[in-house]
Amino acid sequence: MEFFRNVNIDFLGKKWYFLAFSLIFSVAGVLSILFWHGIPWGVDFRGGTLVYVKFSHTPDLGAIRAAMDRAGLKDPKIQPYDQPALNEVLIDLGIRETSEKALDEGKTKIINALETNAPAGKQDLNNASSLTIKNYLMDKDPMHLGTDADAKYTAQAQAIVNYRDKVMGGVLASLDLKNAPGLDPSAAASLPDGFYLSDFGVRNVEIVGPQVGGQLRTQAGLATLYSLLGMLVYLGFRFEWIYGIAAVVTVFHDTLITVGAFSLTKTDISLTVIAALLTLIGYSNNDTIVVFDRIRENIKLMRREKLSEIVNRSINQTLSRTILTAGLTFLTVLALFLFGGEVLRGFSLALVIGILIGTYSSIAIAAPILVAYQDWRLERGKRPVGIPAGKASK
Repeated sequence: MEFFRNVNIDFLGKKWYFLAFSLIFSVAGVLSILFWHGIPWGVDFRGGTLVYVKFSHTPDLGAIRAAMDRAGLKDPKIQPYDQPALNEVLIDLGIRETSEKALDEGKTKIINALETNAPAGKQDLNNASSLTIKNYLMDKDPMHLGTDADAKYTAQAQAIVNYRDKVMGGVLASLDLKNAPGLDPSAAASLPDGFYLSDFGVRNVEIVGPQVGGQLRTQAGLATLYSLLGMLVYLGFRFEWIYGIAAVVTVFHDTLITVGAFSLTKTDISLTVIAALLTLIGYSNNDTIVVFDRIRENIKLMRREKLSEIVNRSINQTLSRTILTAGLTFLTVLALFLFGGEVLRGFSLALVIGILIGTYSSIAIAAPILVAYQDWRLERGKRPVGIPAGKASK
C-alpha cells in the first residue's frame, strides 16, 4: 500500500526552515530547563510523599489547593488519579523523610487540611484506623463483653474497616452500617455517638526517599547514554560513522525537544516517561535507518548525481512508508493520551511528542547532516561520503 506515488518534494531546499523550527523549540526547551522550570522530576526521582485521596463527590482541585495553602502546605502537586468516575486525587507533598513517622505525618497533614466543620469530640470514621475504632468500642463496650473483649472488638473494628475500604471504595456515605458483613448490630448502633463522616478518605501514602530518587536519576541517564552509544556503534559499522553521528544528533534533538516540552508544561518526568523516551530513541532511530538504507542503495544506482539529489529522492521514495507507519503509531498513542487516564498521561504525552518530532527529524535533521558533511569533505578535497574510493571521480 502506498500513500503517495511519484512524490518530488525538495526537502533539502527547505532545510533552513527546518533548522529555524528546530532551533526555536530546542532553545525554548533549554531555557526552560536552565532558567525557568528546570527538569520536572517526578517523585520517583526527587523523592517525596504521595497521598492518595478518594472523595465522595467530584473533587474540586482549586478548593483542595486552597485548603492545602491554609494548612501551610505550599505548592503541593495535585492531580486527578485513575478514572474520573472514581473521584480520586493524588497529592504530592514535599515531605522527603523515609520513616513510619513520615507516613503518618503526610496522612495527618492532608486530613487536617481537608477536614472542615468537624463536630467537637467526634472522630472521622472515613479516616479512622482499625486501632482507633477498636479503642472506641472497648471504651463504649456496646456488646457488654466480659472476657476476650479485646479480640472481639478488634474483629468488629476490622469488619468496619473492611466494609469501608473494600465494599464502599474507601468512603462511607452513611453511619448506618447494619449491612456490614461481620459487624454486630449493637456495635454498629454505637458508632454515631463517637464518629462522624467527612467527604473524603485517605486511601494510601507512599514515600520515595531522595537517595533512591538520586540513584534512579543516575540509572535513567546512563540508560539513555548507553542507548545512544550503542546506536552510534551499530550505525558506524552498518553504514559509515557519519551516519551514526547523524542518527545520534537526530535522537539527541528529539529527546531535547521532548524533555523541553515537559519542562515548559511542568509535567512530571516519571519512570514511565523515561521508558517512553527510550522507546522514542528506538523508534526515531528506526525511521532514520530506513531513510539511510535507501540513500545507500541510491548512491550505488545514481553515482553521477549530487548527494543532495540522491537524499531528496530517497526521502521521497520512503515518504509513503514513513507516513503510514508513523501515522498509525501516532493515532494509537494519541488515543492512549486522550483516554488512558492520568496514570499513563506522561508516558503517552512523551510518545505523542516523540513520534511527531522523531518522524520530522529523520527527514529534516538527519539527511541534511549527511549533505553538509559531504560538502565539507568536498571543500577539503576528500572523497564524498558513501561512495567507494574508486568511484569518487566518475
